[in-house]
Amino acid sequence: MTPGTIDRVLSSANADMSQAIAAWSAFLRIPSISAQPAHAADCRRAAAWARERLAALGFDATLHETAGHPVVLAQHPGPGGDAPHLLYYGHYDVQPPEPLELWPSPPFTPTIVDGPRGKRMVARGAVDDKGQVAAWLGAFAAWHATTGGLPVRLTVLLEGEEEIGSPHLEPFLLAERARLTADAAVISDTNLWDFATPAITTGLRGLLYVEIRAQAATRDLHSGLFGGVACNPINELVQALGALRDGAGRVQIPGFYEGVAPLSPERAAQWAALGLDTGAFLGGVGLTTPAGEAGRGVLERLWARPTADLNGIWGGYAGPGAKTVIPAEAGAKISFRLVPGQNPEAIFAAFRAFMAARVHPDLKLEFTSFGAAPGIDVPTDLPVVAAARQALAEEFSRRPVMIGCGASIPVVESLHRVLGLSTLLMGFGLDDDQIHSPGEKFEITCFERGLRSHIRLLGHLGA
Repeated sequence: MTPGTIDRVLSSANADMSQAIAAWSAFLRIPSISAQPAHAADCRRAAAWARERLAALGFDATLHETAGHPVVLAQHPGPGGDAPHLLYYGHYDVQPPEPLELWPSPPFTPTIVDGPRGKRMVARGAVDDKGQVAAWLGAFAAWHATTGGLPVRLTVLLEGEEEIGSPHLEPFLLAERARLTADAAVISDTNLWDFATPAITTGLRGLLYVEIRAQAATRDLHSGLFGGVACNPINELVQALGALRDGAGRVQIPGFYEGVAPLSPERAAQWAALGLDTGAFLGGVGLTTPAGEAGRGVLERLWARPTADLNGIWGGYAGPGAKTVIPAEAGAKISFRLVPGQNPEAIFAAFRAFMAARVHPDLKLEFTSFGAAPGIDVPTDLPVVAAARQALAEEFSRRPVMIGCGASIPVVESLHRVLGLSTLLMGFGLDDDQIHSPGEKFEITCFERGLRSHIRLLGHLGA
């Protein structure tokens, strides 16, 4: 690579930024909602769009069938020789957009509007993950347009089931293990620290998501004729679930905290130096006071401590007026955010025992797990991380900070366990992007910085 090549690629990207944004918009128009069977054809269309885009950039790109939505696998030889080999992972599926009435514009009609930080793209998938995928696709395009190739060897893996727990991804990883080997993986599905400060994410919480269905009588019962005698599933679930946490916010499932390491003084000092404004963080969503485990800092609660949260509960009559029944059935959904050291399967078993011990003997409980992934710490002493630090510092004119993430990206653990890959988590979203909510957006400036950062990352690794 000749001196000044990265600068030439950056100039090309800046000149063609409108084309990158147009491609991003085209991607967003496809309603690839993996959770809804009615959109299976749209998921396939999104996969085909990505395959065609990669093929046009010199990749050997193919669509691979799974028992669910297809996977896109694409490979580019790069310059040859001993060039580094990266695996870029992303997902083309998106969350359902409902409730539609809360969107400022149709969710699959990408709309650029003014915001306090400049222009922003509003659409479902604007940032999660189509926008971040479109940013690195734009970086590939800039290298291809300027040099006719890429400075490193690349493999791209795009799946269509991330938003439903990636049920068919691991079998694909196992089947294609030989083609997916690389030096490291790169994922852009995380955030900046703030609008002006880049970040590399070094840890992710895991996830256990559970549904409980509870049944007592064979039919709904009159609460006057049976009240005080018949088992009420709602009463039983509420009482048992209410015992999940004590008054200090600690989860009461036996063995829940086994394997959870205390926050190291070095990491505590690193996070304290970030200077989180708790009032602004909570105030942005209409709250004032931190919840969760008492006696721990906000970032420790978010990034280093496990949680148990009710995500939904139902049963009985909820329509207008009165209907005095004791319901026959009730249900609830619970998510556990886990940290490294916890065993999701062991916690699922302990939770089932916890609930069974606290409900009436007439109540029949049925448990379903919709996904279980452990928390993971990401190594920071990798060549790809060093290159990312340099790339981000150049693009933002400030050094990136190292942060945690309270959310889960289960594929990071799968890539490590199945393929032996460590992952660079270099994302460009913001806390107020409203992912999974109506009005999802991505700042145009963040998209552009992400695109240019990936150009720099590839260039520094290739050099």
